[in-house]
Amino acid sequence: MNKPNRWTRLLPTLGPGTVWLLVFTLVPTLLIFYTSFLQRDPHGWLSGPLTLENYRRFFGLGPDGIDPLYLEILGRSLLLGLVTTVATVVIGYPFAFFIAGSPRKNLLLLLVVLPFWTNFLIRVYAWIVIFQRKGVLNALLGHFGLDPLLLYPSWTAVYVGTIYTYLPFLILPLYASVEKIDWTLLEAAHDLGAGRLRGFWHAVFPQTLPGLIAGVLLVFIPAVGTFVISDLLGAGKAILVGNVIQQQFGASRDWAFGSAAAFVLMAVVLTGLWLYARWAGERSMEELV
Repeated sequence: MNKPNRWTRLLPTLGPGTVWLLVFTLVPTLLIFYTSFLQRDPHGWLSGPLTLENYRRFFGLGPDGIDPLYLEILGRSLLLGLVTTVATVVIGYPFAFFIAGSPRKNLLLLLVVLPFWTNFLIRVYAWIVIFQRKGVLNALLGHFGLDPLLLYPSWTAVYVGTIYTYLPFLILPLYASVEKIDWTLLEAAHDLGAGRLRGFWHAVFPQTLPGLIAGVLLVFIPAVGTFVISDLLGAGKAILVGNVIQQQFGASRDWAFGSAAAFVLMAVVLTGLWLYARWAGERSMEELV
């Protein structure tokens, strides 16, 4: 009896995943990439010929000079993603250790994932109830004789809502890494004379890097492309690149320009990830040497 060849053995495991990636990731991405070179006709439909006009428009390269409007919007989106990522790391990193060391870790994990049991829009609308002029926060401040704050709509509300929304995405993978920490390495570091901070940095922190990196990616990428939070908590005044893309595919019916904006955002994010992968790879090689 002939033994099945390698591809016959791999097909049941790789086949469904490969088909899924081709149909729902690669093909739509190629269609959007092709659409980004088309144009919008007067009736809102796509038309040819192929052109770079949408990319020139995004980068502000017009006959009258440079208009940095969309570049500024892209910069605001990257800043929101960066601040959100840093804030979630500052809050989530010690909290993951707290959960792992708590005797009630199951209850704490339940509280972390509890917001996912409610609709995403309801969670964002809840911040409007808290931040609005006659909301919960100003009522609390008034109780202590303090002046009310004008937090809705504002960029502060957008940042707070984004950090709140994506904080669990950092805590959960980080907690998984903290649970696997080999604490005997820290004891060995202390036996060799390392202080608390140096022992943590060399014996504990490297073991949390896989979860930390996974959490950073899960927070940064969706935070850069978010548009619902800025639309609701910014009341339409906080424009991000996600809002630009959503408007082009919605009210403006300029799918070609929306596709170009989406591809610029994707290119910026992927370039950042590629540079980080190169940096991390070089550091790993240096450590091995």
